[in-house]
Amino acid sequence: MNRRNFAKAASLAAVGSVISTRLFADSAVSKVASSTKPYKCLFAPSLSHCKASTEGMSAPDKIQFFYDCGFRALEDNGMLNRKVEEQNAMAKKMSDLGMTMGVFVLYSDWKSPSMSGNRPDISKKAVDKEAVRAMWREKAEKAVELAKRVNAKWCTLVPGLEDPYLEPEYQFANVVENLKYVADILEPAGVIAVLEPLNIKNHPNLYLKRIPQAYAICKAVGSPSIKILDDLYHQQVTEGNLIQNIDTAWEEIAYFQQGDNPGRKEPGTGEINYKNVFKHIWDKGYRGILGMEHGQSDKTVEGDKKLLDSYRAVDVEA
Repeated sequence: MNRRNFAKAASLAAVGSVISTRLFADSAVSKVASSTKPYKCLFAPSLSHCKASTEGMSAPDKIQFFYDCGFRALEDNGMLNRKVEEQNAMAKKMSDLGMTMGVFVLYSDWKSPSMSGNRPDISKKAVDKEAVRAMWREKAEKAVELAKRVNAKWCTLVPGLEDPYLEPEYQFANVVENLKYVADILEPAGVIAVLEPLNIKNHPNLYLKRIPQAYAICKAVGSPSIKILDDLYHQQVTEGNLIQNIDTAWEEIAYFQQGDNPGRKEPGTGEINYKNVFKHIWDKGYRGILGMEHGQSDKTVEGDKKLLDSYRAVDVEA
């Protein structure tokens, strides 16, 4: 085969591959989506959702699948750990489709009181503020770099464990001081670290547990780059009273996530009236992301359909 014919054959093969992938994705959507109309709320799935329907798809193809199902946003907690090539491909696909990138995780510390006690190693009582500050600088700078690459605005920050050697007031002061340091790096880039209070049953001994606590921290930091991620699943477990806490902490909340309780699965599988909660948030003027930070009650193709339908059921009226 001469060079010209070889190039032509290669081009036709590439086109054929794209068409085949497109037909595969269209078929997957048709099996699970009762409607392809965009959801009115900005619900954001992750690549871990609808696995049965998207098996074998690349990350960009999965993004296309979610778009075709009606979603206009995506979350990816692990984006920071992906290869740059994959980050770029995902960002391009989302940009081409006009989708909004949700949170990625800047930092989540499950093992040490690095923020509350300035102790990066829980096995040692010694405070090492210099090492902690170096860590925060590295993490914050990487978050800014990634946010620029993937057109992200928000990143999740979990402050770590309580420090059993310090009174609560000293821990509060340490957290505020460290967050001011992080904010100094994020703020010029327009990146927002959202603090996520986590429930005491799934995540015991963490410093940040409740929305009122996060509200007080944000007020003390006083930066547009340090706000609250209100994960409604966690807050239902820890304190309930979802709507009143939303109203009271409203000016410091920048992001929402959800999952039903018990079970942390899709809306309609537990006790939370998400139809009412989402309408309340919408009526207050929120048009930001509602992140689907939960699993699925059924991981089959039929379960994927159930997931999509559950969000149709709780979406605000068009």
